[in-house]
Amino acid sequence: MIDKLAYIHPDAKIGNNVTIGPWTYIGADVEIGDDCWLSSHVVVKGPTVIGKGNKIFQFASVGEDCQDKKYAGEATRLIMGDNNIIRESVTIHRGTTQDKGETRIGSNNLFMAYVHIAHDCVVGNNVIMSNNASIAGHVHVGDWAILGGLTGVHQFVHIGAHAFTAGYSLILQDVPPFVMASGQPGIPRGLNSEGMKRRGFSKESQMAVRRAYKTLYRKGLTVDEAIAALSEESDDEQVKFMIDFVSNSSRGIIR
Repeated sequence: MIDKLAYIHPDAKIGNNVTIGPWTYIGADVEIGDDCWLSSHVVVKGPTVIGKGNKIFQFASVGEDCQDKKYAGEATRLIMGDNNIIRESVTIHRGTTQDKGETRIGSNNLFMAYVHIAHDCVVGNNVIMSNNASIAGHVHVGDWAILGGLTGVHQFVHIGAHAFTAGYSLILQDVPPFVMASGQPGIPRGLNSEGMKRRGFSKESQMAVRRAYKTLYRKGLTVDEAIAALSEESDDEQVKFMIDFVSNSSRGIIR
């Protein structure tokens, strides 16, 4: 299952039933879990831990040194979960000591061609990043978020779970859960209602989140006033989730 033209460092740990194509490079301090498939011309450098069942297509670069000029060769890490699909020419960089020293990727994500995930990012589960979407250093992306093609996300921004960004969006501040954003800079454009339906949220939660969106964006309230109003208006778990996100936003939310 490992092509004779692939290079595997002697210290690398390769799981069972792993396929590695020709001219792929696996460096030292790399662990690849069972049932992974790596095409030709893939580069994986460490320290990197890759879980089970991941598919990595040609010319992807996984676990490379980051592009932060402060990086001085420290042994930072990339940790990746299971069943991710990493398409052609995706780049995923390890962390820096200015943060927690690792970039972390969850499971069941799809990163389309030319996606870039910079140092110290945290990407959840079931995320889709469309072609050429790029997230800068220290960005967090919540579960089930979708980033449209050519979306650019500023460093330290948080994208909430189930959020959606349209193609060509420039995201400079945090996007709350369930919110759709588009534009340059990105501004709120409504709720990801279709995503909520597809993921089985109750009609009651969908309506509660819709009312929360109106309070947050349509009533002319400040963020603090909106948070206070939401805390009084609803005890729905998803609304509480939105309140927690907005309350803990360090960059401020898109408005």
